[in-house]
Amino acid sequence: MYLIVIGGGTVGYYLSRDLIERGEEVTLVEKDGARAEWLESQLGSIVMRGDGDELSFLATTGIERADAVLAVTGDDEDNLVALQLAKERFKVPRTIARVNNPANVSIFKMLGVDEAVSATEVLLGALEPKIGGQ
Repeated sequence: MYLIVIGGGTVGYYLSRDLIERGEEVTLVEKDGARAEWLESQLGSIVMRGDGDELSFLATTGIERADAVLAVTGDDEDNLVALQLAKERFKVPRTIARVNNPANVSIFKMLGVDEAVSATEVLLGALEPKIGGQ
């Protein structure tokens, strides 16, 4: 499976590393030059330096053959734009977003993102059985 991960912060780094360890083909996109250099020292040549929400750059990533694109930057708007481009322009079959503001989950889904994951909602869901019974 060919996967593109947009955002090379902590989440993007560990996600990419684990996907590689599972034998998946991964391209990790990071726009900050120094961070991209560090990521490449850790993960190898899978790192591409560029802006994942720019159409012309995405076209250089092999996105037309991607099975999924995961946008995990710290910016909801960047994640949404990147995934809308992936879905609408490049016809990527599966798009998955990290959503920082839980209020944006329904917006992402309404705008065509296949999965929108909010860490806040996941953590509250894990806590719910404990606080719900009080």
